Amino acid sequence: MRSSFYTLGLWSLLPLAVFAQPNPDKPDLRQGAYFSEPDGAKALQQCAEAYTDRASWEKRAALIRQGIRDGMKLPAKPAFAPLKPIRHSLRTMDGYTVENVAFESLPGFYVTGNLYKPTGVSGKTAAVLCPHGHTRDQDARFVEQTQQRCITMARMGAVVFVYDMLGYGDSKQCDHRIPEAAKLQTLNSIRALDFLTSLPEVDQNRVAVSGESGGGTQTFLLTALDERVKVSVPVVMVSAHFFGGCVCESGMPIHKRPTHETNNVEIAALAAPHPMILISDGGDWTKNTPNVEYPHIRRIYGFYGAENQLEQIHLANEKHDYGPSKRAAAYRFLAKHLNLNLNRVLKNGEIDESANKLLPPTDLQVFNEAHPRPANAVIGDEAVMALLK
Repeated sequence: MRSSFYTLGLWSLLPLAVFAQPNPDKPDLRQGAYFSEPDGAKALQQCAEAYTDRASWEKRAALIRQGIRDGMKLPAKPAFAPLKPIRHSLRTMDGYTVENVAFESLPGFYVTGNLYKPTGVSGKTAAVLCPHGHTRDQDARFVEQTQQRCITMARMGAVVFVYDMLGYGDSKQCDHRIPEAAKLQTLNSIRALDFLTSLPEVDQNRVAVSGESGGGTQTFLLTALDERVKVSVPVVMVSAHFFGGCVCESGMPIHKRPTHETNNVEIAALAAPHPMILISDGGDWTKNTPNVEYPHIRRIYGFYGAENQLEQIHLANEKHDYGPSKRAAAYRFLAKHLNLNLNRVLKNGEIDESANKLLPPTDLQVFNEAHPRPANAVIGDEAVMALLK
């Protein structure tokens, strides 16, 4: 299993241009470390002056949501293709199953991933959608930390779907960094939620989203835009000064609009009053979460009398990943708010993932010689971009 680019704390080796913002050539974008840490905290405090109660926050929230839609050029009714899921290679493991899945998002564009389901569970089950973060070898769906969380959540009783970013895993129809990557990935996230909630065993009132880093960005964007998300778990991403280091996160003008400027803290806060946990660490741009981002969001939850729905865990000595302690925090939070059975994954009171069997990428791939990519798949950056017109 290859190592995650971010898991090893190697995000600091990304090209300097990713972090060297503001960019005078793109004045409408807020990218990378746009602010210094003090300036990010100051800008967030200035945002706070716009709302003093629930009514004024909801006015601001509506403005931010519309700004995301306008900045991404999201249509009110996307021209989605019928799902027509492709499902194969079902494997029954210890307490869960896993199978390989693809379905159409836009006509000719396929979302690819793996569906994990619990065994020995009856009745309606909760569901967790799992976007992933960036990795050096674009194999993020297959790395250890991704498989572990999907398996453990399934063993706890959730139906879990993990899906590829553009250009990752089986999603090879275009490059990851196409100009409107943020738009297409958001449309794919909505369609992934359509697929997950279409499964007859899924309880549509118990749906969560959780991802790390770039997957954390997808987590809070989808939560902001889709009311079907009831629980949000963004990991190592919510920051007042950092706006996402990839075009798929901040390559479209969602943070600066003619009517307002915002940041990922306010976007994450759009989850209120639904349950959310902020998971942060001391080795990346979330190192100030306990003192900057969390208090700001907690104030907003307070407008609803819902402070008990918001939690945070800060791991000051850890780095940028979705490692064991971060996963443990997510599992306990999801068990609490989705009514999952944490006891299925506990040993002596601690999370035990030893029953999880990691599979090689070849077992998890959707498209291969036996199951080729459908003939109508649109291939190439220009062709995929044309779908977004």
